[in-house]
Amino acid sequence: MSTAKWIIDPTHSEVSFKVKHLVISTVTGYFRSFEGSAESTSDDFDGASVNFSAAIDSIDTNQSDRDNHLKSADFFDAANHPNLTFSGKVVKNGGDYKLVGDLTIRGNKKEVTLDVDFGGVAVDPYGQTKAGFEIEGKISRKEFGLTWSAVTEAGNVVVSDQVRLILNVQVVKQ
Repeated sequence: MSTAKWIIDPTHSEVSFKVKHLVISTVTGYFRSFEGSAESTSDDFDGASVNFSAAIDSIDTNQSDRDNHLKSADFFDAANHPNLTFSGKVVKNGGDYKLVGDLTIRGNKKEVTLDVDFGGVAVDPYGQTKAGFEIEGKISRKEFGLTWSAVTEAGNVVVSDQVRLILNVQVVKQ
């Protein structure tokens, strides 16, 4: 089979993260500007190469002061590191899928493994072939240089180290 190229359809995709605040609640944020592609030689995407990038300046947690703090040198340092990137491969083992590759945030590159729920392939009403994926995983923000920390008077951590990544992605065959 020949290699098929797929690109993310941003109108049918979302990239989000969740992090505990004060250990008692969860804050959800989104990257509103992102792009990515996959190249696959099989209809089930096994072995597909994947590249992805999200603009740090597009962070949206529904609170502008927090967004600005996340973009600052305390966290993502958007002025010096405008994008986070991922480059890797889809690995299929039986009916289970993983996305394995290098995630780079703030100039720090680490290998990560994310769980993938492959939704399948469908043709939309306009004749475009699309595939859908739900991707989830957890990372340590401190491993990527996001080390800002504070503790309340009662001893609660303000922002947890563990961050959940949740991506719902639809790609379009080119």
